[in-house]
Amino acid sequence: MIEVQALSKVFGETIVVDDLSFQVKEGETLALLGTSGSGKTTTLKMLNRLIEPSEGKILLKGEDVRELPLEAMRRRMGYVIQDVGLFPHYTIAENIAVVPRLLKWPEARIAARCQLLLERLGLAPEVFLTRFPHELSGGQQQRVGIARALAAEPPVLLMDEPFSALDPITRQELRRDFRELEAFQQQTVILVTHDVMEAFELADQICLLDKGQLQQIGSPRELLFSPANDFVRNFFAAQRLGLAYQVLTVDDLQGLNNTAPSASFQEVPFPSTASLQEVLEQLLVPGPKVKIGVNEVGQWFSPAQITETAAAFLQEGF
Repeated sequence: MIEVQALSKVFGETIVVDDLSFQVKEGETLALLGTSGSGKTTTLKMLNRLIEPSEGKILLKGEDVRELPLEAMRRRMGYVIQDVGLFPHYTIAENIAVVPRLLKWPEARIAARCQLLLERLGLAPEVFLTRFPHELSGGQQQRVGIARALAAEPPVLLMDEPFSALDPITRQELRRDFRELEAFQQQTVILVTHDVMEAFELADQICLLDKGQLQQIGSPRELLFSPANDFVRNFFAAQRLGLAYQVLTVDDLQGLNNTAPSASFQEVPFPSTASLQEVLEQLLVPGPKVKIGVNEVGQWFSPAQITETAAAFLQEGF
């Protein structure tokens, strides 16, 4: 879907992006992760030609983006930024409809699309369609910004720190809702973030940058358990246990001895793909019964076994 070949950007004598290459397949989410000044946002802006590269190529479905008409190319890429950028004198419905109207969609199709996206993003259409941006909270505005970017069903969605201005609780809720959004699951997404947990929650691949250079690209699991160098290892070190709970799944518990509950207990079933974080959140909910997890083959496991498994993977990987 998107291929970046030997991409570089130089401002004056400063190399901001240095010989960067990666591929994002259709339906995948790639997170551009790194410290401030690592070239994440510059890379994202080069993808839709807000900034022109100094060297290298960007291919969209095999076509060089520099050879495509600029306006047509940008309509194929939804764009979400931290500060949303909603038009203040447009209603929410009018904001979401901007690109579909430019594309001359029928009004009935536009109305249906606006309603569907608001519903999927947790905003009641009958309440929000006629409101103006200043009447919404920061989290609600960000949801509308995502709806606007998805409105014309672009094949690619670019997101630049979309949740960073929100408070931690709102940010976590919006990440969860966005992750579960059907359009996101089918979309090709490139996300810029400095939030490690956000990258691990949302991305299929993580591209870790430092001073404009690629340090490692791979799945969250690969970067955590098979770091390519000391920079990668140290970048995740402070959060490694929490990240392990995100990337390990019930499938990684295979081979453990069945735990034998010694008191009244409740079985909580989990699919093999559920993360250990999801499992712990449910098993540790206070209640009158001891909660024991059970997987698809009837194996029982306890919270203690989960924490021991995560620690064992970390010890091996580090």
